[in-house]
Amino acid sequence: MKSEQKGKSGLGWHPGARLFEQAQGGCEDSLNLLLARHEPLVLYAVKRQKLGDLPMEEAVQAGRIGLWGAIQGYDPQKGYQFSTYAYAAIVHQVWAAVKAHCVANKRSHATREWVLFFRHWETGPAEARAEAEIRESLWEMVWRLPERFRAVIVAYYGLAGESAQFQQEIGAQMGVTQQRVSQIKEAALVWLRHPSNSQDLRDLLKRHSQQEYEWAEEMAQNWLRRRAGRHG
Repeated sequence: MKSEQKGKSGLGWHPGARLFEQAQGGCEDSLNLLLARHEPLVLYAVKRQKLGDLPMEEAVQAGRIGLWGAIQGYDPQKGYQFSTYAYAAIVHQVWAAVKAHCVANKRSHATREWVLFFRHWETGPAEARAEAEIRESLWEMVWRLPERFRAVIVAYYGLAGESAQFQQEIGAQMGVTQQRVSQIKEAALVWLRHPSNSQDLRDLLKRHSQQEYEWAEEMAQNWLRRRAGRHG
């Protein structure tokens, strides 16, 4: 018993780890408690997404599925907060629901690939200051893009404070096809992800792992291959 208490008080032990362990082990009471505790996170995440004509009730239900998956996969020993881990899972599930709804109704949809730049759920003063720095760094990056690239990125991700727009909507405003908007967006993302352009933002987000750099390079190479194919 003493050794167990000693282990639980050691570095890296999470005070809620036991609850997650029980939920992952099949305890319905623990699972329901965690689901109820983080329901506000689901509502917060859903309200920040562009849902198109997907009903809010369906989006919230998708978010709850994402939360359930996050509870099942969360490892407190890795040191990151559950809300940060769960937010990404919730948003991913909501986007999947939006995409499925658009496909079922033969409508266009905007997938979200802004993987490097995500919001945290924490809302304290320190986190608010950190988020302000992140937003400023992001804007500096986006502002350095060529004008047309910048216009597409700002519209597609709603960076000017307005609702994010679908590629079809952006194309209509710019007088180009939806396919051309997609090509511009993809080229802009390749530029933004490049370490030489994203170094300051990566520092703020602590996104310097080898895997993340390899992922950025893989995306760039895929884009170059597709571009070469389009131009023969």
